[in-house]
Amino acid sequence: MTVPLLSIIIPAYNEERRLPGTLEQVLSFFQAQPYSTEVLVVENGSQDHTYDIAVDFSKRFNNLRVFQSKERGKGLAVRKGMLEAIGEYRFMCDADLSMPIAEVNRFIPPALKNFEIAIASREAPGAVRYNEPGYRHFIGRGFNTLIRIIALPGLQDTQCGFKCFRGEIVNNLFRRQTLTGWSFDVELLFIARRLGYRTVEVPIPWYFNPESKVRVVRDSIRMGADLLAIRLNSWRGMYDQKV
Repeated sequence: MTVPLLSIIIPAYNEERRLPGTLEQVLSFFQAQPYSTEVLVVENGSQDHTYDIAVDFSKRFNNLRVFQSKERGKGLAVRKGMLEAIGEYRFMCDADLSMPIAEVNRFIPPALKNFEIAIASREAPGAVRYNEPGYRHFIGRGFNTLIRIIALPGLQDTQCGFKCFRGEIVNNLFRRQTLTGWSFDVELLFIARRLGYRTVEVPIPWYFNPESKVRVVRDSIRMGADLLAIRLNSWRGMYDQKV
């Protein structure tokens, strides 16, 4: 099997409305690129026709693979996709495309080199946020402050849903992952730092989606508990075990 330069992993939970438009944009964009790609949709626990829609698309595009899991959790879906992917670079991509898909070229060579992980940032110099309510920005910055204090000093935006990983580190990193909910990527970045992998932030244009599945109060409380779990796991040496 030919190894593509880039794998795109799209976790999809109850995305029957947004997924068709997202896949049309993603697949059309990559058909026009000079490098080889694969797209993986990982449906997990949906109660609508998300899986059927993805399968229908896979019949039209031979570089699209679809996986299904009965268990919910964005972290589970991304982990499944990353471990199934074979690309030299593997990019997790939210189904709402709040970052235009064309920006993905800024996360791979020749635009970006000498990194293990590149994360989209709404806070790095040059980033622009569109249409985000002030209260959402305020709460998000507050949570990021906690992340920087407890787990990841120096990173300004760990929660944006667009991140690129070099394929050669994926097994070593994702097989250490323990969290399956919204905080999974904070844990991955924490583990990556312990393993000595270099993470860079890439400023992006980001468009607020009012249909976001994030529930600010509930998810912030859960994420706070997850941060403590990450520290506890680290203290217990869970991230240092061989995989």
